[in-house]
Amino acid sequence: MAMSFEWPWQYRFPPFFTLQPNVDTRQKQLAAWCSLVLSFCRLHKQSSMTVMEAQESPLFNNVKLQRKLPVESIQIVLEELRKKGNLEWLDKNKSSFLIMWRRPEEWGKLIYQWVSRSGQNNSVFTLYELTSGEDTEDEESSRFVGVS
Repeated sequence: MAMSFEWPWQYRFPPFFTLQPNVDTRQKQLAAWCSLVLSFCRLHKQSSMTVMEAQESPLFNNVKLQRKLPVESIQIVLEELRKKGNLEWLDKNKSSFLIMWRRPEEWGKLIYQWVSRSGQNNSVFTLYELTSGEDTEDEESSRFVGVS
């Protein structure tokens, strides 16, 4: 059964698609954009894309409002995600990126907790076993999918 994405209220608010000049308002707006990007990518199991793909996707392009976040603003949102440890640029031009809805430290903690809980300390696992193995099937909605 496919899950539908629930857009936050800001997504239906036209000024959301223009970065605000007031510092406090902009910080809240960037936090909302970061949360939206991570939630959207997690639900759609999307881990990489280009800036141009991002701009044309529903993520930054609200067709109903006929509003699109400009490329310069998308770059600012993505750079904010990079500062938080949720994004890595894949090229020097910053035109494609890897999005991590969980930071590497968070993945490490989750995997360690699972290993400890399942009594498998000092065991060796492949990435395939962690993301698709029988032992991880019961993890909350296959929590390790996306770790690769």
